[in-house]
Amino acid sequence: MLNQEKFYNHLKNNGVDFFTGVPDSYLNGFCNYLVANASDNEHIISANEGNAVAIASGHYFATGRLPLVYMQNSGMGNAVNPLASLADKNVYSVPMIWLIGWRGQPGTGDWAQHQLQGEITCSLPEIMNIEYKILADDEAKTAEILDWACRKAMTERCPVALIAPKGVLASEKKPNTTDTSYPLSREEAMEIVMNCMPCDTIYSATTGRATRELFFLREKRNESHCCDFLNVGSMGHASSVALGIAIAKKERPVVVFDGDCACMMHMGALTMASKVNVPNLIHIVLNNGAHESVGGQPSAGFAVDFTGIAKASGYVTMNKPATTEKEISEFISALRKTGKASFLEIRIHKGLSRPLPPLDISHKEIIDDLINELNRKDCV
Repeated sequence: MLNQEKFYNHLKNNGVDFFTGVPDSYLNGFCNYLVANASDNEHIISANEGNAVAIASGHYFATGRLPLVYMQNSGMGNAVNPLASLADKNVYSVPMIWLIGWRGQPGTGDWAQHQLQGEITCSLPEIMNIEYKILADDEAKTAEILDWACRKAMTERCPVALIAPKGVLASEKKPNTTDTSYPLSREEAMEIVMNCMPCDTIYSATTGRATRELFFLREKRNESHCCDFLNVGSMGHASSVALGIAIAKKERPVVVFDGDCACMMHMGALTMASKVNVPNLIHIVLNNGAHESVGGQPSAGFAVDFTGIAKASGYVTMNKPATTEKEISEFISALRKTGKASFLEIRIHKGLSRPLPPLDISHKEIIDDLINELNRKDCV
């Protein structure tokens, strides 16, 4: 891994004075360095990647100085719209450094949800006429690339992309950081919910550790996986998948295990509760105030009134978060009786409650099992 202090200082010496983006496991060394060393006015963790491009553009308009936007390549799609229709030279010509973590790089053997994105990572900047270079774990070469990128971005007033393969800006292992902010872990909270719901409940678990923990909870409880949707990619969309299921199968209870960061990434999805009658849907946000799956960087989770936003969006709520087993059980029981789409925020502490292996599954088998479960004749 590159020396993060040198990397940061080289950017600063080239005029980069503002950093924004969505944390990534392949960039976690750099992201954690920013959290520890950059001021609140210099570093903003954004709700999603397009949001970061727009924030960076505003910074340039206000200061004339060069910003850096960071993200995992899975978020490139969110960034395409403002890059193509705001920052492009045919529109407002915004210079910025676009730093991308290269999950699924061909030949590296990454998980299936990263494969296609890894294959097209270099093609997307090319399609948008954005020049790019691939970083390496080499201080001298990196310095040359940073000099080139900053000079080009400002001289030609354009975005320039830097692609970071595994090991360049992140260490091999992510720590399992725990705290004592709230009594329950994510896995404990999820199991309490499962104990309160009928055995035929459909669960949609968000990207990251929630999918992993749901899978291994089923293993621990000797239960089938056929009622579970594991949203291993497409961060922020687990609730929308659940909504589609709930609309089609009104007789089946549907529970979303969402995360604070995933919910904020596409918060507009909450408003669908005001448009669609889905009394069988319970949307749960497991809020630990962190981007835990990619390194534990802080989120805005504990500062956001998810319950108030959900209520204003059309959900029935209990008007406050749950933090204990007793509250979860009582709130779930009450919400199930409302006859409307309902929402519950559960505040939890960071960290895995137990060591878990990687989620090594057959995506086709697990989705086919869910499809077959939802299309059994007695479920139609």
